[in-house]
Amino acid sequence: MDTPTLTAEDTNRVIEMAWEDRTPFEAILAQFGLPEQAVIELMRRELKASSWRRWRARVQGRPTKHRAKSAVDDARFKSKAQRSITFNKIAKRS
Repeated sequence: MDTPTLTAEDTNRVIEMAWEDRTPFEAILAQFGLPEQAVIELMRRELKASSWRRWRARVQGRPTKHRAKSAVDDARFKSKAQRSITFNKIAKRS
């Protein structure tokens, strides 16, 4: 399987998604076509050595990074206060 060529913008987004705890590797695969091993290689290539070690220690064995291991059904977070913020009159002033 060939790894797709990513723009600088796409590379930054993949790194951002890889750092997020609740974004599984499957989401990166679906959006960018990068399997887990390719994401690991990209992170190793793009990050400083200390950042790479910190990321790798954080991700290794983390169930939320793998959809099959995760107990979270809906990985999207919605604040209980979101409705009141959405209908905030201050935000609707012109």
